[in-house]
Amino acid sequence: MGKLEGRVALVTGAARGLGRAHAVRLAEEGADVVLVDLCAAPAAVASPGSDRDDLEASVAAVEAVGGRAVAAVADVRDPAALAAAVEEGVAALGLVDAVVANAGIWAVSMEEPTDPEGERRIWRETIDVNLTGTWNTLRATVPAMVERGRGGAVVLMVSTAALRAMPLDSVAQTAYACSKHGLIGLMRMYAAELGAHSIRVNAVAPTAVETPMVENAVVAAYLENHPDLADLMKNLLPVDAVEPADVSNAVAFLCSDEARYVTGTVLPVDAGFLVK
Repeated sequence: MGKLEGRVALVTGAARGLGRAHAVRLAEEGADVVLVDLCAAPAAVASPGSDRDDLEASVAAVEAVGGRAVAAVADVRDPAALAAAVEEGVAALGLVDAVVANAGIWAVSMEEPTDPEGERRIWRETIDVNLTGTWNTLRATVPAMVERGRGGAVVLMVSTAALRAMPLDSVAQTAYACSKHGLIGLMRMYAAELGAHSIRVNAVAPTAVETPMVENAVVAAYLENHPDLADLMKNLLPVDAVEPADVSNAVAFLCSDEARYVTGTVLPVDAGFLVK
């Protein structure tokens, strides 16, 4: 029997990359999964976004390891759409026991915007998706977990960029780091508020991960234009990036009873990045 047998998890940003890996790993431990994704790239994101075929591939991947899956196209910036996605998932699979707020963007481009409106667009959209979108996700899921009274687990995806300053003259990097710093504050606030209900709230902070968000031509050009960032991103262990499964193993642990007394903490999966 898996560590999450008989439970239902909701994962945002689930169409590909880390979101898909989290969904599959939770399903391997016995969970059924509600998969939520925008299935498009937000306007400020220059690299290719996910699509409906990606989301269906995630459904197939969950089912291939024995889990049931429900997929919903929804923007985490849209509370009504998120509420509808949660309602659809609950109707099919049951009440949610674990929430993995994974949806996020890194709005880099091949060339830095030179106009104030372009900079503001990147800032607003990054904060709206990464920080406010996560808050929306919790507001759509946590009240029912509290009302049911059976506890639960929430995991927010942050970044080593939230734990170590990486100064760079780039609005995309600044907005990303600030959004992830904000998520740690959000995690701590919810952990404090929900402890009495036996709902644990934690965060996972990866270093660079081998996902489509990082491995694409736009990011490659961005790093060429910002060689200082490439140097700052180097890990202590001799790997350029970790694999999605490495991060998903941490997520599965935090969602399980093995972490029943772990709350309000940030778990790095960073190949030693933070101590180098």
